[in-house]
Amino acid sequence: MTKKEIVKVISEEIGLTQLKTKEIVQKTFDAIVDTLVTDKRIELRNFGVFEVKKRAARKARNPRTGERVDVEEKYVVTFKPGKEMEKRVRDLEEEAAKLKAAAASQPPVSSPPAASTPPQQTPPPSSAPPSPGTTPGSPQVGSYNNSYPSGTQHTP
Repeated sequence: MTKKEIVKVISEEIGLTQLKTKEIVQKTFDAIVDTLVTDKRIELRNFGVFEVKKRAARKARNPRTGERVDVEEKYVVTFKPGKEMEKRVRDLEEEAAKLKAAAASQPPVSSPPAASTPPQQTPPPSSAPPSPGTTPGSPQVGSYNNSYPSGTQHTP
């Protein structure tokens, strides 16, 4: 889901214009970022906790060359979901498991046969030996392939 989709859903739900809703959503995101920069932590009850942590310097390996590389320390944002979010995601997993179990207990539904394409007919092999520089089965230089249905004309 994108920010634009979030704005649309919220604006329809509360009856504000999308422009005003977009401004509110953006201000909310800006406030979260500003708080992370200044306080290094923001806790949103029933949603989760964003926290800025320092990742230590380390030695890594370039996957292409295999060369060892020094990675400097850096700040990263971590997110720990709240209890409400954890519960709803867990419920989603349980629902998926139930659907999978139900599908496994039912006999498979036979699908209609796929529309098959008729096999292509190959012309009968020519009794004449192939010309130099050609491969068997390929049209020979100067030959005319008259494989059009009867009654139709082909004008090159």
